[in-house]
Amino acid sequence: MSRKKSWLTRVLRAFFISLIALLAISTTLVFLCKRVNPSVSAFMLESRGAAILRGDNTYVFRHAWVNLNEISPNLALAVVASEDQKFPAHWGFDVQAIEKAYALNQHSHKILGASTISQQVAKNLFLWSDRSYLRKGLEAYFTVLIECFLPKRRILEIYLNVAEFGDGIYGAEAASEYFFHKPASRLTRQDASLMAAVLPNPQRFFVTKPSRYILQRHDWIMHQMQALGGPEMLNEIDAYPNRRLR
Repeated sequence: MSRKKSWLTRVLRAFFISLIALLAISTTLVFLCKRVNPSVSAFMLESRGAAILRGDNTYVFRHAWVNLNEISPNLALAVVASEDQKFPAHWGFDVQAIEKAYALNQHSHKILGASTISQQVAKNLFLWSDRSYLRKGLEAYFTVLIECFLPKRRILEIYLNVAEFGDGIYGAEAASEYFFHKPASRLTRQDASLMAAVLPNPQRFFVTKPSRYILQRHDWIMHQMQALGGPEMLNEIDAYPNRRLR
């Protein structure tokens, strides 16, 4: 009996030590993101690894980090308008959107997501693309850490630098140079809304060859950008306090 208790005690001790270590590591990683610009994300590594495994010699990885003030506020507003209009106010989760998505998914074969920008940063930066309860649980955990340690401005800056806009094309700067042959600072409202339109599935939709659906989504995003109030919307998240949209 004592041997059984001793074995169980060792297992429990190892479990709790591992748990504390994981908590410490994850908290440290998120905290470092407050000052350190991530040069790579989990999604980038997954994409490059998948290309290597399938022997894709045409795959080219493109990514360049730029500060938020070097990205046109048009793109910041476009992604907020298209992906997460409650971004300035929520604490990482849009409860109403989650409830709506859950209700719709009960009666549809097409899964509707409700991820906020904060959740997408958590997923893209630290996790993997597979849909599972484990990943969603870890995504929620990292989202809480991100909202606790990072200001909204920084969350948006990271998102615009790690989001995938095309196959192997990550971040606003690389995407702008590839699609429009100009830096992200010069993106117009039309450019930005088109880039934001493909974000739900950049492997399927293309900025340079927009489908009818993407063109409709582009028009909707343009309308939402106007409806949100332009610069005033960005001022709420302290992103561009002294800049105006073009």
